[in-house]
Amino acid sequence: MNSQSNAFRAEVRRREGLSVIDLFGDIDGFADALLEVAYSQAEEQAPSAIMLNFSRVGYINSTGIALIVGLLARARKSHRRLVTTGLSDHYREIFNITRLSDFMTVYENEESALQEVAAAP
Repeated sequence: MNSQSNAFRAEVRRREGLSVIDLFGDIDGFADALLEVAYSQAEEQAPSAIMLNFSRVGYINSTGIALIVGLLARARKSHRRLVTTGLSDHYREIFNITRLSDFMTVYENEESALQEVAAAP
């Protein structure tokens, strides 16, 4: 259950051609509407890529993984890269098992993502 202290929220910011969605709390079914709003706000900035920053996420359940897959589908449809940073070792493994990491680059930190995105044509 989504307790108040782990309630999901998302904040969108811009960094050098990249929209960053900072994610906080638990990503589960309760995160759906807020995640969609944040992604739409990030798209409005017309970035070359959108980064999901998971560094403040405590828990992602199977519904949360499905929501991330939905964002990936949106990104691919609009020919935009979706990248991630801040995944714990556990969630890196989940992204590998589910093959999400085949379709979105998982960066160690935000700076390494910025360097690659800035260098991309």
